[in-house]
Amino acid sequence: MKLNPKLIRYMGNDEFRVLTAAEMGSRNHEVVPTSLIANIANLRHGGTNKILNDLCKNTLVARVQNSKYDGYRLTYGGYDYLALKTLSRRESVYSVGNQIGVGKESDIFIVADAEGEQRVLKLHRLGRTSFRTIKEKRDYLRNRKSGSWLYMSRLAAMKEFAFMKVLHENGFPVPTPIDCNRHCIVMSLIDAYPLCQIHDVAEPGKLYSALMDLIVRLACAGLIHGDFNEFNILIKDDDTPILIDFPQMVSTSHRNAEMYFNRDVECIRTFFKKRFHYESRLYPRFSRDVNNEHRLDVQVAASGFSKKLQEELEEVSRRDSRQERGKEGV
Repeated sequence: MKLNPKLIRYMGNDEFRVLTAAEMGSRNHEVVPTSLIANIANLRHGGTNKILNDLCKNTLVARVQNSKYDGYRLTYGGYDYLALKTLSRRESVYSVGNQIGVGKESDIFIVADAEGEQRVLKLHRLGRTSFRTIKEKRDYLRNRKSGSWLYMSRLAAMKEFAFMKVLHENGFPVPTPIDCNRHCIVMSLIDAYPLCQIHDVAEPGKLYSALMDLIVRLACAGLIHGDFNEFNILIKDDDTPILIDFPQMVSTSHRNAEMYFNRDVECIRTFFKKRFHYESRLYPRFSRDVNNEHRLDVQVAASGFSKKLQEELEEVSRRDSRQERGKEGV
């Protein structure tokens, strides 16, 4: 779903009431009955069906017809608009610029506040292609873990924002977290380049050491990035690394903590050997170098992203991975 914010300026309160009604109904239904949307929206002069048709034309909702009833599903486009409306009301986002990144599970845009200060807007889009596999007959979400990808994207954004906030408050080199709503995160714009785009550094050994120290420093604070690679590390002009992208981050108390730690270390070793022809016999080991001095994972849990939500997000991610592997084997 491509973000097109132009339409938002022409939408009134009634359109957003209907969108919000579709969102509220989707908490218990994958396909929200039209009558339920009308009941929740409770427009004074009616007209819910006409508004739904207009929203459908602009792909903010999708109409679904099955043997039980007709209804609508809120799309990522509609979810984008609901989040942008809230972020705009909070004055976190005033204008939306160019897209600067796209991935399997997120889209990234340049945005600005009312004073013109540029920021980064990240939209989580878990299960980007998985709606194709959802059967229309499975309507009521009796178990959240089998449910809406919009909900899981919101969980992913909650998790990333919670980790970024705690890391920033404790002096780690991460972007400044500004705001979070639904599946969207607003953060500061860093003047740097992804490590994957850099082909030459003055002192590869110094940068290698700085990255290994960062992995150990995180682990000693009770956290493991889980996806510490050249795509999730920004390098400033002075070769200072900035860490981004935290949906995979886990606590050192996680059952697979040592495996995630070793994988992060090996990702950096492999990249430096291939890109900079630099290889060091010195690298950290979880059992030897990790000593939990400060438990930032406890602070993250206290911020609202609990262990239960973490397990819920992991379970759905594992299920999605199994589905993707199944497709590849067909």
